Amino acid sequence: MQETNTKKSFKDKWYKNKDFLFESTLTEGSEIQNWILNRNGWDDLKDLSIFLKNKTRILDAGCGNGRVTKLLRNSSSESTEVVGIDLVSHMVAVSNLSNDHNVFFYEKDLLSDLTSLGTFDFIYSQEVLHHTKEPKDAFFNLVKLLNIGGEIAIYVYKKKAPIREFTDDYVREHIIDYDYDKAMKISRDITKLGKVLSELHLSVNIPEITELGIKAGSYDIQRFFYHHFMKCYWNNELTFEENTVINYDWYHPEDCSRHTIDEIKNWFEEQNITIIYSYEDFYGITMHGKKNE
Repeated sequence: MQETNTKKSFKDKWYKNKDFLFESTLTEGSEIQNWILNRNGWDDLKDLSIFLKNKTRILDAGCGNGRVTKLLRNSSSESTEVVGIDLVSHMVAVSNLSNDHNVFFYEKDLLSDLTSLGTFDFIYSQEVLHHTKEPKDAFFNLVKLLNIGGEIAIYVYKKKAPIREFTDDYVREHIIDYDYDKAMKISRDITKLGKVLSELHLSVNIPEITELGIKAGSYDIQRFFYHHFMKCYWNNELTFEENTVINYDWYHPEDCSRHTIDEIKNWFEEQNITIIYSYEDFYGITMHGKKNE
């Protein structure tokens, strides 16, 4: 069977960048760690540890290189069993967490039968459901593994401003058949644009343009361009190559769905999961829920 674009794209990403964002995810106070924690409603690592305190089994569904699995491992009790699954990179995570206790990794497709994994008190599946062929079905599949009273936390891409949606799809359509090196070359050019705009240190006051999905306000010029016209990611805390991999991660995988908050709420309601936390920003939708009887 021919390997799909999305599977090949992420296999290349993780095996060629095994340490990608690993250190920054674990560095207290880093922008990357704060983004993970804050979008989930945790102020800091102490908040995360309090949340995980009584969880006996945790699943990181779509674990990549294991960077968030490690964060969950470090923030939970030693007796807590932490499991990570991924379709293409579980062995990268195995290598990165080889010295950690009570953590296990398996090669799994989120759309396949997952019942052999057992059940969990907490399931974390973020930045992955939108890269499956059927995100809703993948979510429902994970819910089957959740204990009654257990919690699930997901993050999916949101639908963005219309010009941004057009540009993103236009670029993706043109590079999905490129190999890793060629796609990274295009991604480097996009990263250069993000860097140049960021280095302007320019704020602009923008009027509301409803038809273009633009709200009135003061924007950093790079953020304004990034939010409304095309993804040209740049973060000064990261290296140029790390920034480039983030842009590659967005543009190269063919499977890259975007969603509305009402749509995600419906997913939870259909599965009889009470929403206990939700957060929406320019980039995505984060939602936590508790499984009812």
